Order: sequence, then C-alpha cells, then structure tokens
Amino acid sequence: MNARRLLVLSGGHPYDAEPFAGLLASFEGWAVTHLIHPEAETAVAAGAANDADAILFYDMPGYRFEDGKAATRPPSFTYRRAITDYFARGGGAVAMHHAIAGWAEWPEWADMLGGRFLYEPGEANGEAHLDSGYRHEVRYDAVILDPDHPVTAGLPPRFPLCDELYLAPIWGAAKPLLRADHAFIRDNFYSAAQAVAGRMFSNAGWDHRPESDFIAWEKPVGAGRLVYLQPGDGPAAYADPNLRRLLVNALAHVAPNPARS
Repeated sequence: MNARRLLVLSGGHPYDAEPFAGLLASFEGWAVTHLIHPEAETAVAAGAANDADAILFYDMPGYRFEDGKAATRPPSFTYRRAITDYFARGGGAVAMHHAIAGWAEWPEWADMLGGRFLYEPGEANGEAHLDSGYRHEVRYDAVILDPDHPVTAGLPPRFPLCDELYLAPIWGAAKPLLRADHAFIRDNFYSAAQAVAGRMFSNAGWDHRPESDFIAWEKPVGAGRLVYLQPGDGPAAYADPNLRRLLVNALAHVAPNPARS
C-alpha cells in the first residue's frame, strides 16, 4: 500500500528548519513534498497540488518587511485558481500557526481559514480591525472542546503547551476543537504593527478588543475541509507529543481516503 501524498508549504515567516523537518519526518504513512516560497507559489500555480491527498500550510507569503512597514502583495491569479480548484475538488488541508496571517491582499484566503492575523489596522470579514496581537512562549493549557471528534482522538481532556498565541479576529470556526485556557485580552498581548515598526513587546496606546480563545477548529472549504491549528511556533511545539498527535489526526481527517494500493 502506497503512502498518501502530503504537500507542505512554508516560507514568508522564519522558523527553525531542522526541527520542522523532524516534525515532517515523523508523519508515518505520508510521502512529503516540501515547497518553500517564493518557489512554492510558482510550483502550486503550475500544478504541484493536483495530486496531493492533503496540504499542510505553514507559510505566510505575500509580505515584505522593511523600513518599519509591512509591504504586501496578492498571490498570482494562477496560484489562487490552483488553491480554489483544489478545495473545489474536495481536497483537504491543515493550516498551522502563522498561516492565518498569509496573503493579506487575498481576502478569500482568510475566509478559507475562518480568521485573519493583521500586521496593520485593516479590514477582515467586512469589519475594521486594529493590528493583531502576539505573545511568545505562553504557558497555557489547551482544552478539548469535542472529545469525540477524529482530530482530538487519543488526546487528554486538557494538556499543557508553551507556544505563541495570537489575538486576532476569528469568524469561521464552524466546528471548534480546542480553546486555550488564557485570557485573550489586550493586556496579555503585544501589538504586531509596533513590532514591525521596531518596538517589540509593546502594547502602548493599542486598545485591541477581546477575541475568541479558540485555537483549533474545522470548517468546510469548497467541497473539502480545512482544520486550523494555532499551536506550532517553534521546536518545543514541534516536539510536543500531544501536538504531534493533533496534527497527525488532522491530516488524516482532512484526507480520509485510505492510502492508494
């Protein structure tokens, strides 16, 4: 029986490459193709996703950070069409951590994920929002919201994580799976726009509203489905056994067909 085919997209946001490669190597039963932006955009536009059984989005493309600002651009038309066609055919995907910030000039991407992290004040889901918030190395408990869901199978009712959290608008969590036992309020986060401007770890004058504490959910996209997992910032998260199980479960769930024989 042949392994299922997983297309992994990364790039646009720094990450620890070797520990991440170790995470990908731990996926039993998957043949992994890992593409990194900007080449990933070109490859997907040329058909790299056509034969994938699942896609793991760990990318944050469409940005250029310089001079204290975040310059943005949309994806190519052919990339957008390739992704929308993939879901229209019933393809499934897992989007992880900073993928929720990708493609700021492609609103449909945020709709696919059900939320958006903003690096500067702007619009999301038809509403005006301040720039989003971040907080590194937060120690919190992840709490299972649906213990009978395939994505949460085999996980304890709650488990500890040390990872980055986001304060950002969420509107499409059709099936919430996990929440963080943490207060998603302005005082517990820092302004993304101020970080880009060179003022790391600042929330001075930043009056962001409270946001949802959901950190994992499932939603339909086209004829397929997508699972978003907010955990996954760095090596500690990559190595966490509960997060690994969550990710493996999610991949199996969005690509439920058995491996090809």
